[in-house]
Amino acid sequence: MSVMSCVRKLRERTKSQELVYKIVAQENGKRIGLDGDPDLQFLLNGGDLLKVKSKSWRKTRCFRLNEDCKTVWQQTNKKFKSDSSFSLEDVDSVRYGRQTEGLQKYTDSSVDDRCFSIIFKGRRKNLDLIASSKEEAKRWVSGLEKIMTGMHSLNRQQNSEHWFYSCMRKADKNADNKMSLKELKHFLRQINIEVDDSYAEMLFKKCDTSNSGTLEGSEIKYFYDLLTYREEIDVIYGKYANTNGQMSSGDLLNFLQNEQRESVSLEYAKKLIEKYEVDETAKQNMYMSKDGFLIYLNHEEGSIFNPAHKPIYQDMHQPLNHYFISSSHNTYLMEDQLKGPSSTEAYIKALMKSCRCVELDCWDGANGEPVIYHGHTLTSKVLFKDVIKAIKEYAFKTSQYPVILSLENHCSTEQQKIMANYLTSILGSALLTQPLGHQMPSTFPGPEELKGRFLIKGKRLNKLDAAFNNNATEDVDSVSEEDEAAELKEGEQKPKENSSKKIKLAKELSDLVIYCKSVHFSNFEDSRDNQAFYEMASFKESKAMNLAENSATAFIHHNMDKLSRIYPGGSRTDSSNYNPVPLWNAGCQIVALNFQTPGKEMDLNQARFLPNGKCGYILKPEFQRDPASQFDPRNLRVGPWLKRKILHVMIISAQQLPKINKDKEKSIVDPQVRVEIYGVPDDNASKQTHHIDNNGFNPQWNTKFQFTIHVPELALVRFVVEDYDAASHNDLIGLYTLPFTSIQNGYRHVPLLTKTGNLIPSAGLFVHIMALDG
Repeated sequence: MSVMSCVRKLRERTKSQELVYKIVAQENGKRIGLDGDPDLQFLLNGGDLLKVKSKSWRKTRCFRLNEDCKTVWQQTNKKFKSDSSFSLEDVDSVRYGRQTEGLQKYTDSSVDDRCFSIIFKGRRKNLDLIASSKEEAKRWVSGLEKIMTGMHSLNRQQNSEHWFYSCMRKADKNADNKMSLKELKHFLRQINIEVDDSYAEMLFKKCDTSNSGTLEGSEIKYFYDLLTYREEIDVIYGKYANTNGQMSSGDLLNFLQNEQRESVSLEYAKKLIEKYEVDETAKQNMYMSKDGFLIYLNHEEGSIFNPAHKPIYQDMHQPLNHYFISSSHNTYLMEDQLKGPSSTEAYIKALMKSCRCVELDCWDGANGEPVIYHGHTLTSKVLFKDVIKAIKEYAFKTSQYPVILSLENHCSTEQQKIMANYLTSILGSALLTQPLGHQMPSTFPGPEELKGRFLIKGKRLNKLDAAFNNNATEDVDSVSEEDEAAELKEGEQKPKENSSKKIKLAKELSDLVIYCKSVHFSNFEDSRDNQAFYEMASFKESKAMNLAENSATAFIHHNMDKLSRIYPGGSRTDSSNYNPVPLWNAGCQIVALNFQTPGKEMDLNQARFLPNGKCGYILKPEFQRDPASQFDPRNLRVGPWLKRKILHVMIISAQQLPKINKDKEKSIVDPQVRVEIYGVPDDNASKQTHHIDNNGFNPQWNTKFQFTIHVPELALVRFVVEDYDAASHNDLIGLYTLPFTSIQNGYRHVPLLTKTGNLIPSAGLFVHIMALDG
């Protein structure tokens, strides 16, 4: 064959692949509701952008949306023609303008309208970019936002199909829209299932009805149906489809009332059919087909999390101290507490997770500018005013309820006055500078009354009634808690000499402290007799855990009148966390955790604040608010808290679990599931299934567990899926945690999250839940 004919063949192949690329991209665009959208087409064509890392590092790189409409291809090195891709599922948001520390620091304001940033979830650094024009920057931003909105609107079954289709495209190595036996085996490994060659050949022959040696068209559809067939759904549907083999609205109502234990009407069952049935004839006859039934189970009505708890449903007019408040410790840190970076980005990430209490560790900075960093360490510094600007911008984007700024003040009076000026000038009328009402209050206002407001927690020179009658002032020391990061070694209690030094408190800053005045804690009796409702103490975790264990009832009563803030011990230099559950059991409201550190503790925190609109406030149980209550989480006497439940859990199956070791093509997971209960000590428990070899695609366990829950209002239920390894520590595949009181009975799908708390779109568990009175 001549060189020219080779080139011609190559061009034809390239044109064919480009055509396939466009067709596939169009199909994926349809899936996310952007069929023919010009912004989608703009991203698919891609273009050059200026990537900014520092003052001197600015490189032109090409970016383009891939055909799957879920990943973005980026050129990483022009000289060596290297590239990489990132998934839009890993992107938290896209910001137009110079809205990151990097762009503000390394670019001039004249390019503001050409800048945009891609903000990733977790600890991955932002991608700061400059387009060639304002219009181009806006198209990138609007296009990416449209795609992310479309992706988030997909239900679990649509995500599953999208994922399946993408894996199939990757397996089609020569892009001919056909699947050979070799490609089929590659595809099965991609979707996390290991089969022997004889089974793969049998499956291939069964689907190759044309005997052509490849699968195409309807044969691939048959292969998909065979692979995704779910026997357990067939069994459930068959049990209740008692009308000529189909499920009538009456049959569906029978299923909802008897299996799902829902108190619903026939009208509700008919609405589900109208909403989820895909067959028009069945819909007209008010029947639900098997396909419609599976779609229903994959939507929020079929989820384990009660959709009635998704919006704000609790009374938000109770006093502020009657709520658990989502709270962050050392909010400014992105990593560890010794040499990690401080950043406004850390505040933004916490606030966007509806954190309602953030910490500002304030020190004197150069040029009269207060800074925030972890004192006596090598952590970087960030300007106080930049942090306040970021807080102002992002505080109320995900929740309208009040944000508490917890000041750890190490500044001179001069720089305290500058802090006070920034707080008042930047936060404006949103900053609470007077108690609500026209007379001295005797209790806290509620979150509803404080919507959109900032509260300052810190030292105050006088009593709160001075806000009404201008009482005289007296100096006090300003450090509300010891700067424990200065401890010389783990377990050492003595901080550096200058960390507890008494310094004057500026009246300008003092006057901004209204409902959260920091005071020293001696004992519960002293607090009850000598401290006002707005005077609150901060407790190191060890002190708080000791009180929760040995004086729980007294601690609970203390928290009926006052706020308590708990923070991690200084020995946690790696920014690790403590278990927040015992502190919630003791009624503590502000249980501050290192939001930047993923793990079990942050899972539990995310679960605690999952209901009630994810607004960052959860109303405590009545027995933690009633002065007559004698609740003790460690000694469960008879009382209104004792509502014994028997929780029956059946782990039936899992679907499309992600591969753990993506670098090794032949690596397949061996999944097992653990169910954990966290609550009062008598309720803590853990049970797990056996593991299943080499199947992350559709493993089945059908394993039953039973748990006894004594105090359901404080219990959290955690599902953990791991890749079993006999020789080493099991790897996490996915997890999901939710309050016991937000669980729905019956056959339910359980979504799965990554270690950092992000949704794995296509994966999930299928379970049967029944919580019965004990």
